Amino acid sequence: MTTTTLETARQDADRLFARKRLTALALPVLVLAYFTYIVFAFDIPGLAKRADWDNAVTLASDSWSYKVHVTRDARSGEMDYAVEGERKGAYPEGARPAWVTGEETLSVALGPAHEVRLLPGNRTEVAVPGHPLIEIATEGREVTTNLTDTPPDWISASSRRVAITTEEGRITVTGTKTEIFNYFPGWELFFFTFESPYHGHSLGRILWGERIDPARANLVGALQDVWNNPMWRHKDVAWAIGETILMAFLGTFGAALVALPLAFLGAKRFAPLTSLRFAMRRIFDFVRGVDALIWTVVLSRAFGPGPLTGALAILVTDTGTFGKIFSEALENVEEKQIEGVSSTGAKPLQRYRFGVLPQVVPVLLSQILYFLESNTRSATIIGAITGGGIGLMLTQAIQTQKDWEEVAYYIVLIVLMVMAMDWLSGKLRGRLIKRSQ
Repeated sequence: MTTTTLETARQDADRLFARKRLTALALPVLVLAYFTYIVFAFDIPGLAKRADWDNAVTLASDSWSYKVHVTRDARSGEMDYAVEGERKGAYPEGARPAWVTGEETLSVALGPAHEVRLLPGNRTEVAVPGHPLIEIATEGREVTTNLTDTPPDWISASSRRVAITTEEGRITVTGTKTEIFNYFPGWELFFFTFESPYHGHSLGRILWGERIDPARANLVGALQDVWNNPMWRHKDVAWAIGETILMAFLGTFGAALVALPLAFLGAKRFAPLTSLRFAMRRIFDFVRGVDALIWTVVLSRAFGPGPLTGALAILVTDTGTFGKIFSEALENVEEKQIEGVSSTGAKPLQRYRFGVLPQVVPVLLSQILYFLESNTRSATIIGAITGGGIGLMLTQAIQTQKDWEEVAYYIVLIVLMVMAMDWLSGKLRGRLIKRSQ
């Protein structure tokens, strides 16, 4: 090797190492620049500043707990006790929680050393450990207190409203009412409301004890009351879950039925005309290029809200996706099997039925069942737009921002539904594909 050749090789190696060093330096710089762009483009500092972490904590705690409302009307002085403040969760007349005691002066025990006393004359006293006794009085719309000009952060006070938030509960006093919220873990009245004769009875008492409701057997009556629970609406929830699954099922299998014959027109082997293949593939691109949510909005304007509109939106989108997948599968079929069927004198439709479809059935079934599981999740969001399914109930619960344990309940059901569909589609996929081979 000559000196010139060695020099050239050395220069090439130096340039190669220089490029590698430049690449190794440029890549982290580009990543850093990208994340810097994200910080400013999405206004992350402003988002963190606007975030209300106290509200987030309250919502999170509401998802696994419930609150009992103790309310005193400022005009009539009447007392109301209700779970989540709902009329359906109101305590029976003459009944009240055990932690509310007294007659003229009511004592509400919120927790260790946390106590609210409701005094005659629309006066309220709040005892919180480590803080002087808080005295509140209402006259007309005016709310007066003994608080200083700079109360602690957990007290919000004005001439119209006083709100106190402690670790044990919340107290709100306005000119119209005094309301106390006491929190407890769990989902109260999930099975039986106060109106049910089975409320407060143990499972053993219901199953093996004497008849509680003279008109019904214990087990039958208990199941009826759970199913028709007016607060948690188990019957409506079950119907909504069925609507969601039905939307996914109709949309997925309807798309498969429409896409399969059209896929032959988009496959090069079965559609020799280039213009026909081009047109069909562009149609596939168009219908799958528009997201299912967009189709949902368009179709809901055309056909009105309802589960069928959601199923049509899934059908339109998946027709394009299935058309592309099926046509690519058809282009990869083996010619020998088709020739074997043709040698028997089979007609074109028979060649497709016995020579082509058996080869692509495993791919088709696998994709259809996978999309069925995926569309079960999509149908939840689509249902929120079209007004059907569990998605609508979830959206309504979120918008009220009142009972977040209901939101948690619906989310748990959606996750279980998706898990069940995933398990079922996996089982069917394994059995059907094995049988078709």
